[in-house]
Amino acid sequence: MSKSLFALSLLLLLLSLPSSLSQNPNPSSTAYSELKSYGFPVGLLPVNVASYSLNRTSCDFAVHLDGRCRITLPPDNYLASYERRITGKLVGGKIADLDGIRVRALFRWWSISGIRLSGDDLVFEVGVASARYPARNFDKVPECEGRAPKKADS
Repeated sequence: MSKSLFALSLLLLLLSLPSSLSQNPNPSSTAYSELKSYGFPVGLLPVNVASYSLNRTSCDFAVHLDGRCRITLPPDNYLASYERRITGKLVGGKIADLDGIRVRALFRWWSISGIRLSGDDLVFEVGVASARYPARNFDKVPECEGRAPKKADS
């Protein structure tokens, strides 16, 4: 009897956890709508997002793509590579601790470690260096190069 009481108590405890710990507390929202709700343009993510999770307490997120993706970033035509899993933290107009997106510049691949809002611009952080681009360049969800077009929720 005590084992079943313990199991029932554990089940009730798990069911009573705050919704902020759930994977996606609003099933009708998408990774693109979450970006918009934090002030970022939808074009920061490629079209092949399969799922995402956001912990509203810690602001940690993970975006899962249906495969790796390469796109050409506007306006300077840098090649960007997206891993199948992208992680980071949304904090005050900034995507911090970003992992899973790299860009090719100066004959080398660089990891984008953060993206922050600065007026009408986005500032991409790559180690100690940064580059500023108009946010409007990222208003459209990009297609992955070499893949059949897919419709994104935006």
